[in-house]
Amino acid sequence: MLEYIKGEIADLTPATVVIDCSGVGYIANISLNTYSAIQGKKEVKLYLFESIREDAYVLFGFASKKERSLFTLLISVSGIGGNTARMILSAMTSDELIGVIAGENVALLKSVKGIGMKTAQRVIVELKDKISNADFASAAGIVSAVSVNKEVMSEAVSALNMLGFANASSQKIVTQLLKNNPDAPVEKIIKEALKML
Repeated sequence: MLEYIKGEIADLTPATVVIDCSGVGYIANISLNTYSAIQGKKEVKLYLFESIREDAYVLFGFASKKERSLFTLLISVSGIGGNTARMILSAMTSDELIGVIAGENVALLKSVKGIGMKTAQRVIVELKDKISNADFASAAGIVSAVSVNKEVMSEAVSALNMLGFANASSQKIVTQLLKNNPDAPVEKIIKEALKML
């Protein structure tokens, strides 16, 4: 089992990276968050996950161990493969995902491309207890903060959607606003979100 790879970036796209390690180029699939973390760097260290199937041998690379741990948890859920897990980890940061699962925010998870209602519910049901362990203790503050008023959240997001704003960006901004001000009324959240969108 490969733990990590360290070397020079030979090629980088938002979905993949080729790392030159002693003259051998290794290609790894990456999330947008990892892409952002390594963009502009010459040399990197990525934590790896190997996916070995009958028809393919695929590497997934992560800028942090936390992101790799979440990826491993996501693919343990029935119906979620490597590419879907990578899509989820591209749509939100590791801490945001921990908060979404802990706060049982099905709507935000469902807004990720390729994730339906049943899959989003399954992810939350199967992973809620697992993310409360020590590996994710550093995100505990975020987890508790994201357990926001679900009613205010859904009302605010619905209003923003009716005004023509995209569901995913609306939910992200509303979640952020409610994290900072959990007791804010829905009108205030909508007004603040409109300034940010």
